[in-house]
Amino acid sequence: KITKPGYLYHSESFLLKGAEMKNYSLDIALKALEEGKEVVLKNVFFDYDDHQLLPESETELLKFTQFLKDNDKLVIEISGHTDSLGTESYNQKLSEKRAESVYDYLIKKGVSAERLQYKGYGSNQPIADNTTEEGRALNRRTQFKVLEIKE
Repeated sequence: KITKPGYLYHSESFLLKGAEMKNYSLDIALKALEEGKEVVLKNVFFDYDDHQLLPESETELLKFTQFLKDNDKLVIEISGHTDSLGTESYNQKLSEKRAESVYDYLIKKGVSAERLQYKGYGSNQPIADNTTEEGRALNRRTQFKVLEIKE
Protein backbone atom coordinates (compact mmCIF):
# COMPACT_ATOMS: atom_id res chain seq x y z
CA LYS A 1 0.00 0.00 0.00
CA ILE A 2 1.25 3.45 -0.86
CA THR A 3 -0.31 6.63 0.47
CA LYS A 4 0.87 10.20 0.22
CA PRO A 5 -1.11 13.38 0.93
CA GLY A 6 -2.50 14.83 -2.30
CA TYR A 7 -2.33 11.50 -4.17
CA LEU A 8 -4.70 8.61 -4.79
CA TYR A 9 -4.55 5.31 -2.96
CA HIS A 10 -2.38 2.61 -4.55
CA SER A 11 -2.08 -1.03 -3.55
CA GLU A 12 -0.60 -4.11 -5.20
CA SER A 13 0.45 -7.58 -4.22
CA PHE A 14 3.53 -9.37 -5.43
CA LEU A 15 4.21 -13.08 -5.66
CA LEU A 16 7.86 -13.76 -4.96
CA LYS A 17 7.52 -17.47 -4.21
CA GLY A 18 10.50 -19.22 -5.74
CA ALA A 19 12.16 -15.90 -6.57
CA GLU A 20 15.80 -15.32 -5.91
CA MET A 21 16.50 -13.85 -2.47
CA LYS A 22 17.66 -10.32 -3.23
CA ASN A 23 16.48 -6.75 -2.99
CA TYR A 24 13.83 -5.73 -5.49
CA SER A 25 12.97 -2.20 -6.55
CA LEU A 26 9.78 -0.98 -8.18
CA ASP A 27 8.95 2.54 -9.29
CA ILE A 28 5.27 3.40 -8.98
CA ALA A 29 3.87 6.63 -10.38
CA LEU A 30 1.14 7.84 -8.08
CA LYS A 31 -1.88 9.64 -9.49
CA ALA A 32 -2.64 13.12 -8.18
CA LEU A 33 -5.85 13.43 -6.19
CA GLU A 34 -8.14 14.99 -8.81
CA GLU A 35 -11.77 14.70 -9.85
CA GLY A 36 -12.29 12.13 -12.59
CA LYS A 37 -9.27 9.98 -11.68
CA GLU A 38 -9.82 6.22 -11.38
CA VAL A 39 -7.97 3.51 -9.50
CA VAL A 40 -8.36 -0.27 -9.73
CA LEU A 41 -8.59 -1.96 -6.33
CA LYS A 42 -6.30 -4.85 -7.22
CA ASN A 43 -6.84 -6.92 -4.10
CA VAL A 44 -10.64 -7.15 -3.96
CA PHE A 45 -11.72 -10.71 -4.67
CA PHE A 46 -14.94 -12.60 -5.40
CA ASP A 47 -15.58 -16.24 -6.22
CA TYR A 48 -16.53 -16.99 -9.80
CA ASP A 49 -20.18 -16.13 -10.46
CA ASP A 50 -20.63 -14.56 -7.00
CA HIS A 51 -20.81 -11.10 -5.44
CA GLN A 52 -19.84 -11.92 -1.84
CA LEU A 53 -16.47 -10.44 -0.87
CA LEU A 54 -13.86 -13.08 -0.13
CA PRO A 55 -11.94 -12.88 3.17
CA GLU A 56 -8.74 -12.16 1.19
CA SER A 57 -10.27 -8.75 0.37
CA GLU A 58 -10.29 -7.63 4.00
CA THR A 59 -6.75 -6.23 4.09
CA GLU A 60 -7.26 -4.16 0.95
CA LEU A 61 -10.64 -2.87 2.04
CA LEU A 62 -9.44 -1.89 5.51
CA LYS A 63 -6.60 0.13 3.98
CA PHE A 64 -8.97 1.68 1.46
CA THR A 65 -11.40 2.56 4.26
CA GLN A 66 -8.60 4.33 6.10
CA PHE A 67 -7.66 6.22 2.92
CA LEU A 68 -11.26 7.45 2.63
CA LYS A 69 -11.35 8.48 6.29
CA ASP A 70 -8.06 10.35 5.88
CA ASN A 71 -9.45 12.09 2.78
CA ASP A 72 -12.91 12.93 4.07
CA LYS A 73 -13.62 15.50 1.35
CA LEU A 74 -13.75 12.83 -1.38
CA VAL A 75 -16.97 11.69 -3.01
CA ILE A 76 -16.38 8.50 -5.00
CA GLU A 77 -18.08 6.00 -7.25
CA ILE A 78 -17.27 2.34 -6.75
CA SER A 79 -17.59 0.48 -10.01
CA GLY A 80 -17.82 -3.19 -10.84
CA HIS A 81 -16.64 -4.61 -14.16
CA THR A 82 -16.75 -8.06 -15.75
CA ASP A 83 -15.18 -9.80 -18.68
CA SER A 84 -17.25 -10.49 -21.81
CA LEU A 85 -18.17 -14.08 -20.96
CA GLY A 86 -21.86 -14.42 -20.16
CA THR A 87 -24.79 -12.38 -21.36
CA GLU A 88 -24.79 -8.61 -21.23
CA SER A 89 -27.71 -8.64 -18.79
CA TYR A 90 -26.04 -11.16 -16.49
CA ASN A 91 -22.72 -9.29 -16.47
CA GLN A 92 -24.50 -6.01 -15.74
CA LYS A 93 -26.27 -7.46 -12.70
CA LEU A 94 -23.15 -9.22 -11.39
CA SER A 95 -20.98 -6.11 -11.74
CA GLU A 96 -23.56 -3.99 -9.93
CA LYS A 97 -23.90 -6.49 -7.06
CA ARG A 98 -20.11 -6.62 -6.67
CA ALA A 99 -19.84 -2.83 -6.56
CA GLU A 100 -22.67 -2.77 -4.03
CA SER A 101 -20.83 -5.31 -1.85
CA VAL A 102 -17.85 -2.95 -1.60
CA TYR A 103 -20.19 0.01 -0.99
CA ASP A 104 -21.90 -1.87 1.85
CA TYR A 105 -18.55 -2.85 3.36
CA LEU A 106 -17.33 0.77 3.42
CA ILE A 107 -20.54 1.98 5.05
CA LYS A 108 -20.29 -0.72 7.73
CA LYS A 109 -16.75 0.48 8.43
CA GLY A 110 -17.91 4.05 8.99
CA VAL A 111 -17.61 5.81 5.64
CA SER A 112 -20.61 8.09 5.09
CA ALA A 113 -23.04 6.88 2.43
CA GLU A 114 -23.29 10.52 1.28
CA ARG A 115 -19.71 10.20 -0.02
CA LEU A 116 -20.29 6.96 -1.91
CA GLN A 117 -22.04 5.83 -5.05
CA TYR A 118 -21.83 2.48 -6.80
CA LYS A 119 -22.45 1.34 -10.33
CA GLY A 120 -22.04 -1.79 -12.40
CA TYR A 121 -20.68 -1.50 -15.93
CA GLY A 122 -20.80 -5.15 -16.94
CA SER A 123 -18.34 -5.79 -19.76
CA ASN A 124 -18.84 -2.36 -21.37
CA GLN A 125 -15.52 -0.80 -20.26
CA PRO A 126 -12.76 -3.35 -20.86
CA ILE A 127 -9.15 -2.41 -20.11
CA ALA A 128 -7.71 -5.47 -21.86
CA ASP A 129 -8.44 -7.93 -24.63
CA ASN A 130 -11.23 -10.39 -23.76
CA THR A 131 -9.84 -13.10 -26.05
CA THR A 132 -7.23 -14.29 -23.52
CA GLU A 133 -7.59 -15.44 -19.91
CA GLU A 134 -5.07 -12.82 -18.82
CA GLY A 135 -7.09 -10.07 -20.49
CA ARG A 136 -10.37 -11.33 -19.07
CA ALA A 137 -8.81 -11.42 -15.58
CA LEU A 138 -7.82 -7.75 -15.91
CA ASN A 139 -11.33 -6.83 -17.05
CA ARG A 140 -12.89 -8.49 -13.98
CA ARG A 141 -12.20 -5.67 -11.55
CA THR A 142 -13.47 -3.29 -8.92
CA GLN A 143 -12.33 0.29 -9.04
CA PHE A 144 -13.14 3.70 -7.70
CA LYS A 145 -13.45 7.08 -9.36
CA VAL A 146 -13.17 10.45 -7.69
CA LEU A 147 -16.43 12.27 -8.43
CA GLU A 148 -15.88 15.33 -6.29
CA ILE A 149 -13.46 16.86 -3.82
CA LYS A 150 -15.53 19.00 -1.47
CA GLU A 151 -14.06 22.19 -0.06
